[in-house]
Amino acid sequence: MSFDNRRKQVMSCFERAPLGGMKAALAGRESVTSQRALLRLGMLWAGRMRLGSSGIFVGILLVLVHAAAACEFGPVPDRATGIVCRMTKPAALLLNQETAQVIQAAFRNANFPNITGERSVRLLGKVAYGLSNIQVNDLSIEQSEVELKENDAIDIAIKNVTAVFKGTLTYGYAGAWFLQLFHSVDFEIESSIDLQINIKLMCQEDQVAADASDCYLSFHKLTLHLQGDKEPGWLKQLFTDFISFTLKFVLKREVCNEINYLAQVLANYVHDLAANFVRDEDIGLDISLASDPLIKANYLESHHKGLVMYKNYSDVFSDSVFSPSLLSESRMLYFWLSEHILNSLASAAFLDERLVMNISGKKLQALFEIEDTEVQQKAVQLIFQGTSYNDSVAKVWSLTHPEISLQPEGTVVKSLVAVEINIFPPGEESLMVLYMEKEITVTIQAAYAEKKLILQPLDSRIEFKVFKWAADPSENDQSIRNFLQKMISVVGIPEVISRIEPALTSLMNSKGLHLFEIRNPEIITRKGYLIVQLDFSFPNHLLLDFLQKGF
Repeated sequence: MSFDNRRKQVMSCFERAPLGGMKAALAGRESVTSQRALLRLGMLWAGRMRLGSSGIFVGILLVLVHAAAACEFGPVPDRATGIVCRMTKPAALLLNQETAQVIQAAFRNANFPNITGERSVRLLGKVAYGLSNIQVNDLSIEQSEVELKENDAIDIAIKNVTAVFKGTLTYGYAGAWFLQLFHSVDFEIESSIDLQINIKLMCQEDQVAADASDCYLSFHKLTLHLQGDKEPGWLKQLFTDFISFTLKFVLKREVCNEINYLAQVLANYVHDLAANFVRDEDIGLDISLASDPLIKANYLESHHKGLVMYKNYSDVFSDSVFSPSLLSESRMLYFWLSEHILNSLASAAFLDERLVMNISGKKLQALFEIEDTEVQQKAVQLIFQGTSYNDSVAKVWSLTHPEISLQPEGTVVKSLVAVEINIFPPGEESLMVLYMEKEITVTIQAAYAEKKLILQPLDSRIEFKVFKWAADPSENDQSIRNFLQKMISVVGIPEVISRIEPALTSLMNSKGLHLFEIRNPEIITRKGYLIVQLDFSFPNHLLLDFLQKGF
């Protein structure tokens, strides 16, 4: 058999033969290790051939899915804006400090495929090789910079990423005098890389999507070391250039794909966090986009519909008063909420029968014993008729959905409220001793401090609409009415608000918000809208923990 025919027979083991054929070709070999190396290399080669055609199909499918996921907005999308989120340049700079963690996660989580190839060598014929079990070690990042390119992209430049790639090199060739050699050797590749990422924001499936596919790697150094450098010098020289070229291509593809994937994971996480934050059991907000996300020189901004979702409740909003000038750029994060959202949430809470509260025992005692006066003692005696507070219940509920108006002085809540007191004398049937309906208007200021939401009532107005009680059917005792009005104003309203604060605080401090440390939050009310502005940080590398646990 000629040398050329022998070389073709060996290469056919890599390119065409099934496993049985490769085993047959190796039948004359004495080295079991070499047989396994060639089998592994042949399988890598076959895998590459299979992935080639399927990759084209996947690529076309992704293009079709992306095209089908485009968002459609109404004729005047700005008028449908109920919620606005603005992240400013200071926040982008802070996030850039965490970019190193994301890039490190991208390198660690990248699934580097096995690399196969072949080279022609004078006198030796064709040499086939495979790189497998590629792993990243000793990764470090020197510098990262971010720039917001208006109406274009978030530009991230990462400089001098150093990493060591380790793996196994398997190669085989047919040499002169019909000599066949098959070897495996461990390798290390030292690298120094610059990374350029241009992240575009778009609307996909009605939510913000991050596209980081515009990604480039520039290699300043890529040095191959074989195990102990004991292999012939020609072998190292042979593989260095070609493997370096192939590895550059694979690294760019896999690392950039992983960065794109991580960017979308984080975008989805933020969306899910927001969706869960504004949902409580059956009541939620539609936070789908009202228009395409914006990239400005000093901030990123997204506009959301903010329509209330509750069973068959239908929410419509088309007269938003939002304007970009309503938000500044000095804080890291801004949320703008329309007055319409708060009114719709109040309506949904009313329909869900949440605006109901029962008070008894010590809480009821605290209401009626705000002062020790003759009028107070008379009221307690006439209403409870000697029954203890533990055997009495005051039920408070809203007869209509509250009306909420946002004003510079605070949030004005107006509601028609009913109060019913029942006593349960031992051994007797329950008795309703007092029923009243009153229209209450209260102005509330909200603040957030030390991870607690603080609701402070400023002033209130109470107007009795209905007043019935068993001890005075004529309803002529004005002193009792005056006492009850004072009790409701001084103790009753704060008690109701105190019941709301823990629930809202729990909501704000849960739902994954532990990833962020909120700093100096402010809640500002204006005519028709509310603004929450704050700074934040990532304590103790929680973002990295999230990325590690997320995979």
